[in-house]
Formats: sequence, structure tokens, C-alpha cells
Amino acid sequence: MKRLRVGIIGCGNIYPMHAISIKTNPNLELVSLCDIKQDRVLQAVTKYGGTPYTDYIEMFKHEKLDAVHICTPHYLHAPMTISAASYGIHVLTEKPMSIQVNDAKSMIEACERHQVRLGVIFQNRYNKGARFLKDRLESGKLGKIYAAKCSVTWDRSDAYYMKSDWKGTWDKEGGGAVIDQAIHTLDLMRWFVNEQIDYIDASIANRVHEKIDVEDTAEGMIKFKNGVIGSFHVINYYTTDSPITIELHCEHGFVKYTDGLTEITYHDTSKEVVGADPREKLDYGDVKQYWGVSHVKQINQFYEALQKQLPIEIDGKEALITQQIVNAIYESGKKHQKIFF
Repeated sequence: MKRLRVGIIGCGNIYPMHAISIKTNPNLELVSLCDIKQDRVLQAVTKYGGTPYTDYIEMFKHEKLDAVHICTPHYLHAPMTISAASYGIHVLTEKPMSIQVNDAKSMIEACERHQVRLGVIFQNRYNKGARFLKDRLESGKLGKIYAAKCSVTWDRSDAYYMKSDWKGTWDKEGGGAVIDQAIHTLDLMRWFVNEQIDYIDASIANRVHEKIDVEDTAEGMIKFKNGVIGSFHVINYYTTDSPITIELHCEHGFVKYTDGLTEITYHDTSKEVVGADPREKLDYGDVKQYWGVSHVKQINQFYEALQKQLPIEIDGKEALITQQIVNAIYESGKKHQKIFF
């Protein structure tokens, strides 16, 4: 099987998850890395190899890439994806897909027009507990879902935002607690419910932060067309990163999903508990622990899909739904009204 030539744009906090996943896949070759900050990209190629670039267009022109990973600030995901597609390069971008729904749709259209594939990182779907719960829901063992709720209470201080030249901004990050911290949890809850959305009714506020304009608080509900209501509560001014939780009230039992650990209590009092497999380890280095070990699983699935002409599990159209949720929360919060899908 031909080894695919792969590049990475963005050498900030998240890129090691991609670089190491690429380096451990024998079917891939990490040939180049790009960052506008020369010191960053030189440090990255010293560690992982490849040719350094400070201009991603130059990388596209010279490296004959099969695929590129986009690990840049949110507002750059759309233009970089569209540009890569024009060079015939497959794209795997970090979440969120984009800042606005129209940009996300443009990404999908560009990749379809140039006949390249588009994947979006939502690695928590590959956690062992999440996969187990999805299987139990699809098998019918839990029966109908009656209701869902999720909670994200984390700590992102003003000092955290002041370290970045793009975080905490509407134009570059696209928001705050929802689009950055809670997006994975909202994505999981929607994936578990697996129904079309009727409308979203939400409120957003900045209650604590003095240095940013974006929200540090969001709460509301997602009304699904089958009648299920999914509620959410999000803050990023707690004093620590508490475990994220998702609860499902189902026909045959109750589910509590906590940071990758699934606990199911059936109405007959039997229980099932599935969490991370301690044998599944990959040393990503000094990165945030809540990112988990599932990047490599999603990245491997993306490339297996490319090489074997299989469906990409989280492609642009699948990720677009989560983008629509995020943008509807913001629109509802700003307009103080329900946003119908």
C-alpha cells in the first residue's frame, strides 16, 4: 500500500496529537509542517522531522501532499480547507469545523467540487465508553431515550485568554465556552440521541471574565423532532476542570457518562460499566489530559477510509450538524428566541 504524504498546518498546543498519530501509522509519512511563527515550526520539525514552512500555500505548491491536518485558530479552518481542496489535498481539520455555518458549507462544497475528502476531529466519539454506549443505544437494549442532559464546568481564567492572540474573540475563535470547551460534549449528546433537531432555545452571558467579550456561560435546551429534550449547562469560570457529564433517561434504564466512563443502571437493577482500557496508551507528550488517547483512533479511521474507499465516520456533513448546534445556541442567546432548524 502506498504511503501517503501528509502535512500539518499549525504547531500550537494540539498538533502533537496529530504528529504522533501520523508518525505511528506505517502507511503515512509526515513530510512537512507549517506555522507562521518560525520558531514554532523549527522546533516541531526538530522533534518530528519534515520540511518547515511558514506559508501553507508554498507547502501545498511544493510538497505534493495527499492530505493535510489543520490545527490552526478556528477562523482559519475554512479558508485553509478550501485552499487545500483546490490543490487536490484531502483535509482533516480540528474542531470546530469553522466559525459560521455558511463557511462550513463552503468547505464541504469545495471538497466535493475538487473530489477530495473532508474529516473533522471529534475524537471523544472514539472513547471506549462512548462507543459502548452508542452500541447499547443502537442495539435497542436501552429502548427509547426520553430525555438527555449534559454539563461542562471548567476553568478558563482571564489569564488563560491573555496568553492567546485569538482565543476569547468572536471574529477569530467564534465564541467562548460553547465553541471551545463544550462543543465535544454537545456533539456527543447529539450523537447519542441521533435524531433531527426541531429547535434550540438558549441563553448566553459573560458573568465573570473582564478581558473578553465572548460568553463564559451558556444554558438551554435542544428539542429533537422525536420529542426528546436535551438540556445543557456550560460555564468556564469554575476553579477547576470538573468531569464532564452526560445523562440519558431511557426506557429501560439510566445512563451516566462521565469523562469517558459509561455507567448504565437498568430498571431490573443490573448494571454495566465500561471505561477506558488501561492498555490503550500513546504518549503524546506534555498535552492536556482531557484530550485522551482517541485522536489516533479517529486519524487511523480517516486514512483507512481514504485508502480503502470507505466512508469517513465524521465527515464534513456529519460535523456540520454540530456546527449548526453551536451557531444556533449563539443566535438564540443573542436574539432571545428559539432557533428552528
